[in-house]
Amino acid sequence: MDQFTLNLLVVGATFALYIGIAIWARAGSTSEFYAAGRGVHPVLNGMATGADWMSAASFISMAGIIAFGGYDTSAYLMGWTGGYVLLAMLLAPYLRKFGKFTVPEFIGDRFYSQTARTVAVICLIIASVTYVIGQMTGVGVAFSRFLEVSNSTGLFIGAAIVFMYAVLGGMKGITYTQVAQYVVLIIAYTIPAVFISLQLTGNPIPGLGLFSDSVATGQPILQDLEGLLSDLGFKSYLAQSDTTLNMFLFTVSLMIGTAGLPHVIVRFFTVPTVKDARSSAGWALVFIALLYLTAPAVGAMARLNLINTFYPNGTSEAALSLAEIEAGVDAQGNDVNWVNNWAKTGLLSFDDKNGDGAITYANGDANELTVNRDIMVLANPEIAQLPGWVIALVAAGGLAAALSTAAGLLMAIASAVSHDLIKSQINPNISEKGELMAARVAMAVAIAVATWLGLNPPGFAAQTVALAFGLAAASIFPAILMGIFSKRINNKGAVAGMLAGLITTIVYIFLHKGWFFVASTASFSDADPLLLSIKSTSFGAVGALINFIVAYLVSNATEEVPADVQELVESIRIPRGAGSAIDH
Repeated sequence: MDQFTLNLLVVGATFALYIGIAIWARAGSTSEFYAAGRGVHPVLNGMATGADWMSAASFISMAGIIAFGGYDTSAYLMGWTGGYVLLAMLLAPYLRKFGKFTVPEFIGDRFYSQTARTVAVICLIIASVTYVIGQMTGVGVAFSRFLEVSNSTGLFIGAAIVFMYAVLGGMKGITYTQVAQYVVLIIAYTIPAVFISLQLTGNPIPGLGLFSDSVATGQPILQDLEGLLSDLGFKSYLAQSDTTLNMFLFTVSLMIGTAGLPHVIVRFFTVPTVKDARSSAGWALVFIALLYLTAPAVGAMARLNLINTFYPNGTSEAALSLAEIEAGVDAQGNDVNWVNNWAKTGLLSFDDKNGDGAITYANGDANELTVNRDIMVLANPEIAQLPGWVIALVAAGGLAAALSTAAGLLMAIASAVSHDLIKSQINPNISEKGELMAARVAMAVAIAVATWLGLNPPGFAAQTVALAFGLAAASIFPAILMGIFSKRINNKGAVAGMLAGLITTIVYIFLHKGWFFVASTASFSDADPLLLSIKSTSFGAVGALINFIVAYLVSNATEEVPADVQELVESIRIPRGAGSAIDH
């Protein structure tokens, strides 16, 4: 069976599974559509949270970023995992205690203001749409290679699949679909990692293989990689090149952005009790750790395999020739068909600039190879010449990761529009059936917008997602944290803080990316940092600080919080059973 047919069968089987689950778990009420009827078992919710959390950025892009960035990109690992712990300990149980459907609903009730709720909806939509662009980028990358279609066609196919199971099933359908997607993506991520670790080091555990000796050279594998990169003129893989300030702020931005992402927070609204919310948070951390402990090894080994493809005898010998690429086999008999396969997608390209008949892979003007970082995880099994079924499984896993998170984000957007805008403010008398229809229409529109924006993303999947984390960090996280732990922050302070954090962060991102004055021709690379060494992906931490300061100053300059709201805040933090705080 050829590789295309195998890819089609495996990916098609997983899609059929997802759609079948969505039909089985079709939401019949607003409670099921928004919160899965609050009946999800903690272990299953942990798996669904893991799938929701491990997006295209985690599955497809993070290891690619690590492969090319080395030590500097370790902030992605620290920020995302640390942020999840922050979410599980500081926010999730208390928000479940509050007993509402959405994050804007909590903010609106806590700050006794429809304006605060509306601003929260705006913040949620901006952060979630930015995030979902990264997921659709990942969908396009995966489809373009494994189903041999264009990047744009892959986006449209992915959007159609998400539409079918997310719009149909709501949170109930999404939850049980994400359980299946977690199983697919974690198997798809770890199996090739185990194969490649065995090939290169003889150790079946990738995380340990990363620090083991190479089978080929007898030296530590990281030492081999560091030496090759040095010979080719690339920056050190193991040394820090970014400033400590930017790395610190980037890590903080990812952490608090994680804790402020609505599509992850709402997962804890789906379990029966506060105790179950804490339990599912612990299970999710276990499931997430399986991938995150493997990602550094996948990134390093993928970069090593990439270099060895183009320099099969080491950097002192001739580079891979155009004739060998065309034949699909190098002089040593190694299969290099993957180069042609990925070149067809446009995500890998080569150009013999000096006319020597070979492709030079090196840092600087002499480089003749361009590799999109988002392809590294998906191409890794082909580079390592693993069996066809492993390649097909990775394709299914990458799509599962992207689609699961896209569905969660679209659910958060739809809930905000239908429940927090239409039901709460525009038409309070709308029927449950009408609200469900509004939610589904809102989700369909969000899918269309995300697909359109995904055709021209502002960077690699992980970079785009990092911008979304910064926006959530600057706007939503401070409001939630102050809403839970401070009785002094009032409605005016919350609104002013959210707007100040959001606007300053958006302005900084646009200035840093150079989008204000050359919007029609701007590239997606960063300009020089405008403030010290702070890049746009790191500014969310600064935006959050601005949010806190503005909220505190405005609240202290205006009236105190009403006594009943102060009692509500107190009831959220006191463990008095599993019911809603406002029921007490």
